[in-house]
Amino acid sequence: MEENIVGMLATSKAGHDKNSVYVIIQEDGEYIYVADGQSRTTERPKRKNKKHIQIIKKVKLPESDSGFDDLEIKKIIKSYLKEREERNVKG
Repeated sequence: MEENIVGMLATSKAGHDKNSVYVIIQEDGEYIYVADGQSRTTERPKRKNKKHIQIIKKVKLPESDSGFDDLEIKKIIKSYLKEREERNVKG
């Protein structure tokens, strides 16, 4: 049984947005829809092939009844990038 990946952080492995960090907001067969809360909002998500993404954090973003919130997505991604930068500086 495949794990539900909606709400997880992922990075793009291919395309012009390679290495961009997104939150997976929808899953549809072999495709997923991702948002970053800025250029790719929940109203205009980017469609990606599942083969072209890498799950980077298994922590799920809470989904409300109205779906995901762009502001919350931006906060989560910013926090993750800051945490990753701090790890890279220490390492």
